[in-house]
Amino acid sequence: LSRSPWSVSEQSVRAGTELSLLLVRPLRLAMAPGGVLVLLLAGVVAALLPGAAESRILLTLDDFGAVGDGIADDTKAFAAAWNASCTAADNVILNVPAGKSFQIWPLTLSGPCSNEIKLLISGNIVAPENPADWGNGDNSQWLHFSKVANLKVTGGGIIDGRGQQWWAQCQEKKLDREHHHDHHHGDNDHHHDKKDCSKPAPKAVHFEDCKGISVRGITLQNSPQHHLTFTRCSNIDANYLRITAPADSPNTNGVHLVDSYNVHIMDNLLATGDDCVSIVGNCTDVRLRALSCGPGHGISIGTLGENNSTDYVEKIKIDTLFISNAENGVRIRTAHKMGGGFARKVKFESIVMRNVKNPIIIDQGRSHHLSDPSSDDKKSSNDTTKPRAVLVEDINYIDITGTSASKHAITFSCSDVMPCRHLRLKNVNLTRVGGHKVKSYCRKAFGKSVGTVVPESCLMKEDFIQQVPGRWEEDDDDEY
Repeated sequence: LSRSPWSVSEQSVRAGTELSLLLVRPLRLAMAPGGVLVLLLAGVVAALLPGAAESRILLTLDDFGAVGDGIADDTKAFAAAWNASCTAADNVILNVPAGKSFQIWPLTLSGPCSNEIKLLISGNIVAPENPADWGNGDNSQWLHFSKVANLKVTGGGIIDGRGQQWWAQCQEKKLDREHHHDHHHGDNDHHHDKKDCSKPAPKAVHFEDCKGISVRGITLQNSPQHHLTFTRCSNIDANYLRITAPADSPNTNGVHLVDSYNVHIMDNLLATGDDCVSIVGNCTDVRLRALSCGPGHGISIGTLGENNSTDYVEKIKIDTLFISNAENGVRIRTAHKMGGGFARKVKFESIVMRNVKNPIIIDQGRSHHLSDPSSDDKKSSNDTTKPRAVLVEDINYIDITGTSASKHAITFSCSDVMPCRHLRLKNVNLTRVGGHKVKSYCRKAFGKSVGTVVPESCLMKEDFIQQVPGRWEEDDDDEY
């Protein structure tokens, strides 16, 4: 049967206040027997461990009638549990019990809430398997958190998007790459399979307009589309996560950032069919550290400037990564002669690549556009649109080693309209799988190399002091 998505709106949160008080009050009163001993122990604990005796309310999905057999629809129970948690008088631990699977239909969980909530996922939360069961509502997202603050999601459990039937709807489409294949990748001239998904699949977990969010120590798997998305969010921690999907699953990004700032993504295993982490829109102060990435499409900033948007991405630090068997290593990608803004002050450092097709790549027009410098001349002479481009500058690649699966380990394919500038390679050593020769490719790319750089840098020199005074001192490694 088709079901419409559930939505726990701000109005329903307020309306649920009386219900939550009725549900919570018995739990608190049940603690009264032996109250003197409890108070004495609480006093000792508070003295020895300040903050440990903080009052909390414990709720579970079972309290709200959830079945947890992986078959029944437990959406109403989850919605009621969230209402009670969001309106409770004290901080709440909301438990998804271990040993059970709770099938949840599309659901929006809204704030703001009265106090902090810890969503302790010890069991499994699973999505409906058949896309037809999702109904005709908004199917762009599954578990949607809106305007929530100070939420911790943890517990060691699993969020399973069960996206196999969504992926199956994507028809295999053979794309002839010969007419738009970058000439510097000539060793890979063959047909590639690409998933063509005409019906967008839902994102699994989507935080929107949220702040102070911690997602830690859980598994997200088999999302129909992006696994974990943050849109217009701030003060985010996404740590100790395991995010997995088959290598051929389309658009299954691990973590997707949109218009967000002060984000920390650390100590995660990311193995999906698309980007391990993608950063788009207006993002700043993002730190990625200690990630295992691959298979998939690596770490991606972009695509920026799509649909003629103006995007600003800066102060991005990405270090201590292991990237293996991936399409890309670290990539910056912008739309071709579209959009505006910049990607700048980005540092990629201490990264090991193994069998990565494009270990280091900047693509400012999708390589098929830039493969033929005369392609723009083939456009209609009636096209009077003034070209725009996203500026890419101040990008550092430091201590990057490993193996490339193609002959071009470094590709800087930059814009004619807005060439890349202030690119820096320092102690880069990338060799070819099988011991074959490896090369660099540059187009409209300006910068410098420091220390040992393999393959040999093809960056064009520029007058750094004249263009950006004092910017290129050797001690600028800690600038961002």
